[in-house]
Amino acid sequence: MTPRQRRVLQALLYEAIAVAMVGPAVAWMFATSLQSSALLALAMSSIALAWNYVFNALFERWEARQTVKGRSLGRRLLHGIGFEGGLVLFLVPLMAWWLDISLLEALIADLAILAFFFVYAIVFTWAFDRVFGLPESAKA
Repeated sequence: MTPRQRRVLQALLYEAIAVAMVGPAVAWMFATSLQSSALLALAMSSIALAWNYVFNALFERWEARQTVKGRSLGRRLLHGIGFEGGLVLFLVPLMAWWLDISLLEALIADLAILAFFFVYAIVFTWAFDRVFGLPESAKA
């Protein structure tokens, strides 16, 4: 599979699973309708999908220049922190507007979601690599 195909497949699988988990969780956390939370989850997913593709392309470009190859726990943690940290910049304003709350409240709410997704991103990427193999950028 080409690097581009790999990134697209990874992003689509990641987001499909995420939407299935986030929609009901947002409805429960914010006492909102499942319809509203599903639309918010889809909007967040669309943003995350685009960010996932861009971030992974940038990360793999950086990774290819590293002398130590492979994906250690440290590199996986760096990947998770970079991805989720960038996502905060996009999602907090969206959540504040959608839920009609302050940016601070949205940040606090997003931190709970991000805590879950931080672990999810690391576990998902590890599982994806196990099933589909490491990308060329991580091979020796």
